[in-house]
Amino acid sequence: MDEDRKARINRLKWHCRRALLELDLVFDRFWERYEDSLDEQGEAALESLLELEDHDLWALVSGREAADDHRQAAMIERLREVSPAANF
Repeated sequence: MDEDRKARINRLKWHCRRALLELDLVFDRFWERYEDSLDEQGEAALESLLELEDHDLWALVSGREAADDHRQAAMIERLREVSPAANF
C-alpha cells in the first residue's frame, strides 16, 4: 500500500469513529472485510456518507431511509453486509 493511500485509509478510519455503538460495530467489521479491496470510488462514497450525522447515517444503514446517490447506495449495501443488526 503506498503512503498516500495509507494516509487516506487512516483518515477514513478516524472519521468512522462514531458516537453510536451500532455504527462503530458496523465500521469495525467493514474495515476487517473490505480494507484491502476498497477502491477510490468506494473511498469517495464512504467519505460522503461520513459527512452525515450519526442518526441520519444509521437510518440509511438500517434501511429506514434510502440513499439518493447510487454510489452511496452501493456502499450502504456493503455496510449492511457486515452489520450486526442484519435483520433489516
